[in-house]
Amino acid sequence: MEALILSAVGIGFLHSLVPDHWLPFASIAKAQGWSRQKLFGVSLLAGVAHVGSSIVLGALGIFLGLGLVNLQGTESFRGNIAGFLLIGFGAAYVLWGLKHLRHSHLHLNDTKKITVWALIAIFIFGPCEPLIPLMFLAVQYGWYGVWLTTAAFSIITVFMVVSQSMLAFMGLEMLPLSRVAHMEQWSHVMAGGVIALTGVAVMFMGI
Repeated sequence: MEALILSAVGIGFLHSLVPDHWLPFASIAKAQGWSRQKLFGVSLLAGVAHVGSSIVLGALGIFLGLGLVNLQGTESFRGNIAGFLLIGFGAAYVLWGLKHLRHSHLHLNDTKKITVWALIAIFIFGPCEPLIPLMFLAVQYGWYGVWLTTAAFSIITVFMVVSQSMLAFMGLEMLPLSRVAHMEQWSHVMAGGVIALTGVAVMFMGI
């Protein structure tokens, strides 16, 4: 049991290093001027949603006696949806950023709300691919083992999503964009481009 818990922690850590788990939050937070408190709250909520959707699917699969292969196929499908949503969201944000360059009177507050919920929705669709196999391995220890393994994976994953988002944001804060002519106003376009490229990398480069 101890080996399975350690594996869950290690796999959760490595799984969360992929840029799509933290780069979108840091990029949008920098572009929209979020406070660190807001970034913490949004990334925490998205991280919980990210692991929560897979926990629900895995628990239902175990309870209903579904095969692991079927659930992995579902997770793969969800992953494709999340990848395309990330690309689409990034591209849409680039277009909005270009429009904002022409019409600086556009209301940023409304866009901030839409952006937050769009990111969270994408993370709900985005699966934790390694989690469900770990849950099935833990079945031999009963539901106690399943929930303990799930908790270990989930805690480290959410921690990594939040901490990496915060660290990346603090790094971006150190970039002197405001001192470079016309760079600050391009922040929305750059953020959207980073998010779209992250989606492309995850979808087509297998990272």
